[in-house]
Amino acid sequence: MNTWSREIWRLLGYAAGGWLLGLVYGLPLWGLCAGLLGHSLWNLLNLRRLDRWLLAKPKEPPAEAKGVWGRVQRHLFTQRRRQRERSRKMRTLLRGIRETSAAVPDGVVILGQFGRIVWQNKAAAGLLGLKRRKDVGRSIAHLVRDPDFTHYLKKPERYEEGVEINSPRDDAVRLSIRLVPYGEGQRLLLIRDVTRLHRLEALRKDFVANVSHELRTPLTVVLGYLETLVDFGSELSAEQLDDLHRRLQNQSARMQRIVDDLLMLSRIEGQQSKGSNDVVDMPAVISAAVEDARSLSGERQHRIEAEVDAGLFLLGEEQQLRSVVSNLLGNAVRYTPAGGTITVRWYASGKSAHLSVQDNGDGIPAKSLPRLTERFYRVDTARSRHTGGTGLGLAIVKHALNFHHARLHVDSRVGEGSLFRCDFPKSIVHHTDDAQTDAAQKVTEELPD
Repeated sequence: MNTWSREIWRLLGYAAGGWLLGLVYGLPLWGLCAGLLGHSLWNLLNLRRLDRWLLAKPKEPPAEAKGVWGRVQRHLFTQRRRQRERSRKMRTLLRGIRETSAAVPDGVVILGQFGRIVWQNKAAAGLLGLKRRKDVGRSIAHLVRDPDFTHYLKKPERYEEGVEINSPRDDAVRLSIRLVPYGEGQRLLLIRDVTRLHRLEALRKDFVANVSHELRTPLTVVLGYLETLVDFGSELSAEQLDDLHRRLQNQSARMQRIVDDLLMLSRIEGQQSKGSNDVVDMPAVISAAVEDARSLSGERQHRIEAEVDAGLFLLGEEQQLRSVVSNLLGNAVRYTPAGGTITVRWYASGKSAHLSVQDNGDGIPAKSLPRLTERFYRVDTARSRHTGGTGLGLAIVKHALNFHHARLHVDSRVGEGSLFRCDFPKSIVHHTDDAQTDAAQKVTEELPD
């Protein structure tokens, strides 16, 4: 017998009991009414218990009731438990969505009808300068007043293209914005910070322009000399031809140096600093660089003093470290007047190692110091080209030092000379067990007349 059948029999039982009791007292109709009233009171009592249980929202099932009320209570408890589980899963999902949206570096804004903000993540608030609570419900067009953005909002056919604007919060920040329609009148606004890409693109354009200019100058000279040879070669004396050949060689060598430095810079930038166990004999590297500086100085009679710790080595890439020393010494020779003094020191301080190159040349203006390591930057363009500089030496030094987690410090005053110091971290410093380690080796070399 199912629940409803039992409930019908219960109703009939109340009615029959009341009718029989009324029959005893000669009032069968009143007895029937009393029986039906008793059944109604029993239903009201169960309904009151159910109402209290629903209002209390307990996690436990209600007290067991008989008949159809027990069935209703069990059904409601099951539905409530399922609803509670669905709510828990939904809260977990929403929490995950909020955490995910907060972690996304790109801005996301949900726009409703008329471009009103429905929701935004933290990145969007930061990029567009929005207030996460206060601006909900406001039109995005009233908050971001860039003309390009306003025009883009009104042109659905351009949504796929996107638009770039400056951040309302900071003009130095460049934003890429795209709208994605979905649902009924809703749009998803996606914002990405492309400032770095713009800077890289600007650097690329400057780099291409600089390379073109640097190579065009010697190439133009070479072409001019070649035209002279073609047109007047038979009329030139042997001495004139030798001078022309020498000039051609100088310009060709200049182009070769530019290409070599570009390749070196590209190779250093492409390498990843993973640490190296190669022991680099820095005293030998410095000694070789001093000899090269002697050759570069030629008749200018520079005095080179080298103070080197013979037992102080480094762990790293030897080719890059050679480039650091040779470029610093080469610059010192180029920009120090004839007869000037250049001092090279390789020494330990605490657990770190330091390489310094000091000269008593013309010095560098303070305004030029921050740009010294830029590609092709020259303090004195005409003089640099005359002395054979490519404008890439200090850029190579900077990237080679970055590869070794080292830093370059420059101290210079106009008319007093310059000091370039490279600071190497203790993690790549290596001391030998040679007996000469305890004593610093000081070598003073004066170039011959």
